[in-house]
Amino acid sequence: MKKTTIVILVIIAVLILDQILKIWVKTNMFYGETFGILGLNWAQIHFVENEGAAFGLKYGGDAGKLALSIFRIFMVSFLIYMIKKMIQSKEPLGFLVFFSLIIAGAIGNIIDSMFYGVIFSESMQHGQNIAEMFPEGGGYAKFFFGKVVDMLYFPLFEFRMPEWSPLWGGQIVKFFRFVFNIADASISVGVIGILLFYRRYFTKSATKNTDADGVAKPEVAS
Repeated sequence: MKKTTIVILVIIAVLILDQILKIWVKTNMFYGETFGILGLNWAQIHFVENEGAAFGLKYGGDAGKLALSIFRIFMVSFLIYMIKKMIQSKEPLGFLVFFSLIIAGAIGNIIDSMFYGVIFSESMQHGQNIAEMFPEGGGYAKFFFGKVVDMLYFPLFEFRMPEWSPLWGGQIVKFFRFVFNIADASISVGVIGILLFYRRYFTKSATKNTDADGVAKPEVAS
């Protein structure tokens, strides 16, 4: 199978899984609703939404959200250009797969920001209506101003900080407290995989023009 085909399949697979889970959560759960995965307390589906940053982090106001969405589109375009160049230069398949995961995750959250406000009604807290897809009265936000759906929550353990500790003395701390989605996880796996297994690519361009003693090689005019 060609590397281009594998890259495309990885991106499509991540997007399908990400969107299926997001749409199911959005149309079947109240905002804030939680249930354990296979009955586990430390692995949960917990429905929340955010303005577009990974792991539920937020940027202020509509201007910040719009800027983040536009930045993501430019970045995805640049990453797609980069992966085309990498395929042409015959980079290892593993490197391309990790890079594909980053692209897929970024596209997954862009879809939420661009379209979810238009195609869904507002999600409500417990006791209110569950969101509807393609509501008669229109969506809850304008194009580009939808909220990203998060649902994966893994509070592996919690502990109380000692009373003498600064800032958080006596507070209950949960690990891992962030709520995220498949797109976020895809980006994280891609970045970590590249850093762990293909870190040399970050230094390759810096060392290719350096001799064995670390002295930059003089450029020869053509």
